[in-house]
Amino acid sequence: MPVYEFKCNCGAEFECLVKMDTKQHECSQCKKMAKKIMSSCTFELKGGGWYADGYASKKT
Repeated sequence: MPVYEFKCNCGAEFECLVKMDTKQHECSQCKKMAKKIMSSCTFELKGGGWYADGYASKKT
C-alpha cells in the first residue's frame, strides 16, 4: 500500500498508508473526512547517461 497525503478543511495536512483507490481519510485532529491531495515527487534521475528521453547513453 502506498503513502498518500491528505488535507482537511480544518487546515491539517497528514500522510497515511492506505489503499490506492482511497479518496478520503479521517482527519486525526477534527475527525472529519479529509481529501487526498497531489504530492510532489522526489524521484530524480542523476548522473551521466540519463537524458530527457529516458534512455541511457550509448558507449562508443
